[in-house]
Amino acid sequence: MSIYIKDILESIEGDAPKSLAESWDNVGLLVGDKERQVKRVLVGLDPTTSLLAEAIELGADTVITHHPVIFHPLSAIDTSTPVGIIIEQALLHKISLIASHTNLDSAASGVSQALAIALGLEKCCPLLPSSEGIEGTGLGCLAEFSTPLLWEDFCDLLLERLSVLSVQVAGSVPKRVARVALCGGSGSGFAEKAYRAGADVYITAEIKHDVARWAEECSFCLVDAGHYATEQFAVSLMANSLRRAAGLSGWNIEVFETVTEKNPFVTVSTDFFR
Repeated sequence: MSIYIKDILESIEGDAPKSLAESWDNVGLLVGDKERQVKRVLVGLDPTTSLLAEAIELGADTVITHHPVIFHPLSAIDTSTPVGIIIEQALLHKISLIASHTNLDSAASGVSQALAIALGLEKCCPLLPSSEGIEGTGLGCLAEFSTPLLWEDFCDLLLERLSVLSVQVAGSVPKRVARVALCGGSGSGFAEKAYRAGADVYITAEIKHDVARWAEECSFCLVDAGHYATEQFAVSLMANSLRRAAGLSGWNIEVFETVTEKNPFVTVSTDFFR
């Protein structure tokens, strides 16, 4: 059975409708032709030159990423820039580029829910419900541990599951963690919402300085675990969703998750240079 880009887009629409995307976002097919056949798909978090090189080596004809390669309007395509190189190489090798960004963030089984599941949390519900009227959709999530964890055990779990050496913490540390608010990626603006929802801890990334100071004043615990670390589970989320669709529809396609992508940040400490 021949599968086309339009079929892939329809599958994504079923899980993460475009209507859920923020008005400023750019999602869907960004480079390519809806009528082009699909045989091999590579899924990653970020549209980078290294991810595209991996796709070329793999022989993939489609790349799906969480973040869009074309985020801001382009007045020109400068092929000496990273974005220009990606677009040029994609066109040269006939690789379609698709993004599922804030629509996936707000999906009923979206990025924050995937983060919650990775941490062993249960009873997930949106932190900021969507205005689209689709049940269970919205940004971030509130969830609970079946058994509250001591702060030290919570930290051990967080570092292990996110595969990071450290996180940044602002505000007052709770003795036990039962209710957790999460927002994969940049969620500094939802800190007060998490506080008012009764969360013991709010896990997100790119927390602003003034928000960290606010957390101190409110004795609320904020955990900045990094953008990549909190969104990395989007890759398997998108890949598994596409595999399920292929299995149900009898599609003869191969879906791969990136093996080259990694956190762009490294932790530098006094031991780093020893």
